[in-house]
Amino acid sequence: MAINPQIQQGTLNRVRCSVVVPSNSALNIASSYMGQSFASLEFEGSFSDQIMTATGVVNSPEPYVMASISVGLLRTQALSSAWLAQAQTQSDVGDITIHSDSAAYGYITISNCVISTYNPGAFDGKDPVVRLSLRGVLYSNNALWDMI
Repeated sequence: MAINPQIQQGTLNRVRCSVVVPSNSALNIASSYMGQSFASLEFEGSFSDQIMTATGVVNSPEPYVMASISVGLLRTQALSSAWLAQAQTQSDVGDITIHSDSAAYGYITISNCVISTYNPGAFDGKDPVVRLSLRGVLYSNNALWDMI
């Protein structure tokens, strides 16, 4: 007979989420500057391709994957204007670190980030969120470099 191991499921902390720009701390986004959607991270593409052969597959790990960070930035805060000014001056913002809503998950650094889109939305007094999209590179399969 199996026993329930009663493993603690953990806790999410909604206000822990943040987006940090080490090269320009004026662009750092703490949860107080975000709408209810906070921030999200999505990886684009496969971490490894599998090339079919006559009798199986050959694995071909990718050295990087593209990553997108979406932030619901509050238009009611001056920080949203700072991001627009950054896009107008230089859309390349360098490395960005995103912290999740769980201390157990840790942070992820995305390299070579750019401001991909900046959508201020409707000025109808009903939605205070600017939709900011950042895009960059997550380096993967770092063990590949050990084989050179």
